[in-house]
Amino acid sequence: MATARTRPDPRKLSDDELRLFHEFYLMRRGFDRALDQQLQRDAGISISELEVLMALIRSPGRRLRVRDLVAATGWEKSRVSHQVTRMEARGFVERQDCAEDRRASWIHLTGDGRRKVVRVLPEHTATIRRILYDALSPEQQEELLAISTRMTEAMGREPGAEPEDVVVPGVQEAAG
Repeated sequence: MATARTRPDPRKLSDDELRLFHEFYLMRRGFDRALDQQLQRDAGISISELEVLMALIRSPGRRLRVRDLVAATGWEKSRVSHQVTRMEARGFVERQDCAEDRRASWIHLTGDGRRKVVRVLPEHTATIRRILYDALSPEQQEELLAISTRMTEAMGREPGAEPEDVVVPGVQEAAG
């Protein structure tokens, strides 16, 4: 039985824990960067823009209120507002008045925004496949799924809940 003297100090990491954290951090940040670089190179959009576009393309009527876009992305309201303003200037989204609530507005996906998603998803999906699925055996993929689920639970989110900062492509969803 562990005593106060034999338990590791929760404020410190062992050398093995530091190595695991460092490798995990490099992998996570590298994956994010690789996806963003691919989108910038191939489509001239950021991962943040794709996240907003995907939230809209999945929503009924391809529109969301700002508060719903905040919930879908997990971002602060000010970040959503700034991102929408930039995307509106690029013609990917447009703001529309909300008849049900005059204080709110709809963020609506434009035809240009939809076309951008449809064009970008095949290469984006190929990048995800190359980095994530092709690099791991089926057994490793199952292990990673279990690990990801446990970590998600440890962060206090429901497994399978809409991710806050991950874009999961779906060509069928975009093409519909």
